[in-house]
Amino acid sequence: MESSVATSIECSQLFPTIRVKDIHATIEFYTQKLGFTLRFTWGEPTVYAGLDLGKTTIHAAQQADGSIEKAEVNFVVGDANALYKMHQANGVTISFPIGDREYGLRDYQVADPDGNHLGFGHYIYNQGPPVKIERVDVPVRLEKRLAALLADLAEHKGMSISSCLEETLLHTFERVGDSVASPHTFTTLDYIEKLKKKHGIDYDTHASYRFVE
Repeated sequence: MESSVATSIECSQLFPTIRVKDIHATIEFYTQKLGFTLRFTWGEPTVYAGLDLGKTTIHAAQQADGSIEKAEVNFVVGDANALYKMHQANGVTISFPIGDREYGLRDYQVADPDGNHLGFGHYIYNQGPPVKIERVDVPVRLEKRLAALLADLAEHKGMSISSCLEETLLHTFERVGDSVASPHTFTTLDYIEKLKKKHGIDYDTHASYRFVE
């Protein structure tokens, strides 16, 4: 028998499907409690729906006989901490509390009314062997408003100011195409824009060359 020949298969989208007892209750829970948006419904009456979380879509299908096979779906998000607080405030059942995991995610898990488990987390890049280092004190003087933003950002990310600076420096040393890497997700960058307004930072990226005291 001839062996099969491997071919290059591209897949641009994936739609995991959960089975539910009541499609309307599911739509309400996912949109009102979890922060999803309704993409579409199908059937008359409705028996199927698509729900979006950012650029990711999950499908829900109502079981005609009421039997449910529980599923588990995991999402990588920009800021798991913020989403976790929202889910707690909305009274969502938390299956596993948020925490840093050995597999490289800070994540948590919730349960929907049908017992499906949904995981939400963001990457923390903690995998790999420990890196032995020695820290030294470095005299640093920063522009007052920038220092205030840095303190808020470090608190937001659950880091010390020193660790936040280390992370930023290491990323700026890394070339990515015609630019350099950023340690921040798009969600964090949006938060930084709010911090800029909060602290009145109205100068651009290259303003440090023009700073005078």
